[in-house]
Amino acid sequence: MVMKKKLMGGILAITMAMGVLAGCGASSTTNDSGTKAKIRTLDEIKEDGTIKIGVFSDKNPFGYIDSNGEIQGYDVYFAKRIGKDLLGSEDAVEFVYVEAASRVEYLQSGKVDVILANFTVTDERKEQVDFALPYMKVALGIISPDNASITDVSQLKDKKVIVVKGTTAETYFSEKHPELTLVKYDEYQEASDALLDGRGDVFATDNTEALAWSQKNEGFSTSIESIGDIDTIAPAVHKGNTELLDWLNEEIKGLAKEQFFHKDFEETLLPVYGETIDPESLVVEGGAV
Repeated sequence: MVMKKKLMGGILAITMAMGVLAGCGASSTTNDSGTKAKIRTLDEIKEDGTIKIGVFSDKNPFGYIDSNGEIQGYDVYFAKRIGKDLLGSEDAVEFVYVEAASRVEYLQSGKVDVILANFTVTDERKEQVDFALPYMKVALGIISPDNASITDVSQLKDKKVIVVKGTTAETYFSEKHPELTLVKYDEYQEASDALLDGRGDVFATDNTEALAWSQKNEGFSTSIESIGDIDTIAPAVHKGNTELLDWLNEEIKGLAKEQFFHKDFEETLLPVYGETIDPESLVVEGGAV
């Protein structure tokens, strides 16, 4: 009996010691698959000297690969400034390309520290991630061929509506108009190609992207420029990563003093939109909508 008690006591001591060691290391969380994910704290990011930021690679002009193979766009411009201010160099950013439907999973699994992929703030997403202050406003829009222009949602009956999985467009039309036929794709490039190929009648997406895309593609127009509510877009971090969230919020507030996001607009969006979009209808400075 004494030997059994000693054995049990030894096992308990080892177990407690392992728990202490785990607590001294990096934070972790259990993701949806039941495995432990490595979530980096602000101090760990600083110690490593790099920050992993998730962006789109196929959503021009917010995150895309240019003709030289370089990542560019409104979100990318912001991401580079984060790298500079947090770690001293734009090159400290490790860009991770994401799809719309993978943004939450990439945060929860620790594949990225921050998502800057045109991430619209919604109540459902707030339950899964923590959003920082917003830096942009957005609504939904509809792109349609000029020879079959759609100017009202009621005209979408019996039409095929192209959406990207995991976007607010998919959510909106699934909830508000379940009678419509949605054709879903994983990537923005696939969705826009489907519209060009006639595999759908219209493409529902963020109005900012819709306007940019239709300007570049002759024969198509953003025939409905605003559907539903005006939403905000914000950076997101893993839920509970408070120090990183607080740093991002202070960064966004500080950038407002120099009108950073207006400069971002001028550098990345103005060449695309020209005078078709008033920057005040899109840009948010210091989180003040």
